[in-house]
Amino acid sequence: MAGQQFMGLDMRKSFFWISIIVLGLIALTGSSCNPKQSSQDSPPATVTIAQEALSLEDGSDLQPVADSICQGDFEQAREILQQMPDHPSAGQMRILIDRYFQIEEQRDQKRQAAYQEQLDELEKIKERIAETETPDVLDVNDIDDTMVAVIRTREYAVGDEKAAILDDPFVLDALTQMKVNADADEQQGKWMDAYAHCYYWLTAIFEDDDAYQDKAEELIELSAIELGLKDSTCGETATERYQGIEPEMFLRALQLLGGNYVHEVDYQQMITDALKRCRLLARVLENTQESLAWSATKEQLSEWNLGLETLQPEDDQLTQNTQKKPESVLRVFEGVLALNAITLKLPETVVIAHFAEAALASLDPFTSLVWPWNVKDFEKSMTQQFTGIGVEISKSTGILKVVSLLPDTPAYKSGLDADDEIVAVDGEPTEDMSIRCAVSKITGPKGTKVSLTIRRPSTGETTEVVIRRDKIVVQPLRGWTRDAGGEWNDLIDIENRIGYIRLTAFTENSGPDLDESLRKLEKAGLNGLILDLRFNSGGYLQASADVVDLFVKEGLIVTSKPRQGLETYEIAHRSGTHPDYPMVVLINGSSASASEIVAGALQDPKHRRATLVGQRSYGKGSVQVVTPYTGDGSQLKYTIAYYHLPSNQRVQNRYQVIKEGRKDWGIAPDVEVELRTNEIKEMVDIQRNNDVLARTDHEANGGAMKRHAIRETLQADPQLSIGLLVLQSKLTAQGIELDLDSIDPENTVAESVNDDER
Repeated sequence: MAGQQFMGLDMRKSFFWISIIVLGLIALTGSSCNPKQSSQDSPPATVTIAQEALSLEDGSDLQPVADSICQGDFEQAREILQQMPDHPSAGQMRILIDRYFQIEEQRDQKRQAAYQEQLDELEKIKERIAETETPDVLDVNDIDDTMVAVIRTREYAVGDEKAAILDDPFVLDALTQMKVNADADEQQGKWMDAYAHCYYWLTAIFEDDDAYQDKAEELIELSAIELGLKDSTCGETATERYQGIEPEMFLRALQLLGGNYVHEVDYQQMITDALKRCRLLARVLENTQESLAWSATKEQLSEWNLGLETLQPEDDQLTQNTQKKPESVLRVFEGVLALNAITLKLPETVVIAHFAEAALASLDPFTSLVWPWNVKDFEKSMTQQFTGIGVEISKSTGILKVVSLLPDTPAYKSGLDADDEIVAVDGEPTEDMSIRCAVSKITGPKGTKVSLTIRRPSTGETTEVVIRRDKIVVQPLRGWTRDAGGEWNDLIDIENRIGYIRLTAFTENSGPDLDESLRKLEKAGLNGLILDLRFNSGGYLQASADVVDLFVKEGLIVTSKPRQGLETYEIAHRSGTHPDYPMVVLINGSSASASEIVAGALQDPKHRRATLVGQRSYGKGSVQVVTPYTGDGSQLKYTIAYYHLPSNQRVQNRYQVIKEGRKDWGIAPDVEVELRTNEIKEMVDIQRNNDVLARTDHEANGGAMKRHAIRETLQADPQLSIGLLVLQSKLTAQGIELDLDSIDPENTVAESVNDDER
């Protein structure tokens, strides 16, 4: 993987995964129908409705109506259409516009119902607590239930309703007790409890409070340190986890970053964060050492903390000579290792790991050393390839279950099936086994066998299934549902020949695989395409360029601009470009990195190839490279460049933007459709049912897979439903007569079908 550039959203801190999804809104780049000015351009001139209507040449052109729709202004589209003379397709366009307002009306009705439901839930909680023996003392469960109700009620509230919820005396008392409990948990070293039962809620309710955010991050870091110092329940010892770590790995990383990192390295911040981690390491040892692999006395911890104070250089020492700044980090690093040798006496590898991780994390969340023990997992996450049996598993309900099978894999060919409960792996019960541990035990070298004890809920029978492991390649391309044979259905509107392809990651084969899928759709008479990049956190940079190249004839796709050295470009090629049919791209707050390159390039005014529907993207804005330069089996992943779209607009990095008090990170959609929690849950549940792959003889195995028809799928997914309307409006403006009754999402009959043929 040396030198591979990729755009993955991979945040790894001390063996602790943290996933962040942030949603936002504000216009950044242009619309594919009638491009807006970018945020760097001067404000666009105002065009009145009357001027739009006069430009229609006696009503022969519906394009201005479609343009307004593609900019998310359905009110203006309706007004323009009302001022037009009769047009053969005006009725069709009017139906689409009316359908949008019907969708929004139904969504608001659901919002109001959800708001009232949460208000009622909050009252039930109050009544339940009032009937207890100690109504003035809330336990952890009471507080958690209250906070869930508060957050959801505020989410569905409008106007002054939001503030009123936090003014409720019961809520104020719960917030106070929650903080008191968190202080007690922190004193006892229960870092995750303090976070999960207090600061998680506080950061969700008071999003702009920096103090709460800082405390939450500190508690997460303490939990991560503790986790890294414990033996795993999966059999991996803490000692094994730190094996192979050498000081030279960090020294080489520091040397490489000095000239190659995307901007000038802040060595002062590096030292500050690394020493902070060292202090937090001492707190963990002091409070929870009875469950850790190593321990330290109070005297050792005191000497360690005093020694750390002497290692913190003064600001003027760091600014005297720019050329000596890296040496300051090295001096502190060497000082910490020497201090450990005479105080804590921890294995040197442990101290190296924590110092280096904190120092590199100070640069950005995407720069890190991948230690030797973790390289295989890291490469698996990037390539979407591994050796195993080919199943998706979950333990969300507390029971290890098979969610879905992967096609043409050992699991699919065995007696295993979706919904099966995995009772044991190689005879070891899974009841107390973490999902990560289960994955590590089920995967393994190619050709080896794993024995799974399976309980089938439909029959209650328990059987032993022995499966031989093989190479597994996860297919990132999906349709909107599977057909009776387990193949993806890529036509979401059969009558009007509108395709739908969901791309879940950018792997080396994403471009060629998408090319093949498009050719099949085009052979079937494709009129328009919806490309779904929601929840796609990225992958390889080259893969994102390959995808854009399929839709753009010529010109820039993306420019990577490093701090030093030459800029690199990805350019579209006329050869292999697919027809210029109308296109919509769906994005949300989890569309990151490579997804943002694809969405931004297709939306960019230079190409105007697609209209973006959904929510503001994640906002990564940077390119990482992976190199084995650090040696001895380790790898360094670091940010080497920022990327710019074809019109030279840089995709703003969320972390830098937040520091400046702004929210215009990432890519803004042309048509904003922000989903609430209840809508996301409904959409994900239906999508999961449509995604599940079971054996073709599923009926013989004792069950039937539930599938959802297109009407129900659209009702559960407003972003997809409105994206389809936008695409249909483009086709209407081109004079294509559509059948708008075939999949009317406003039909209140929620259909579902059972895949009995399995």
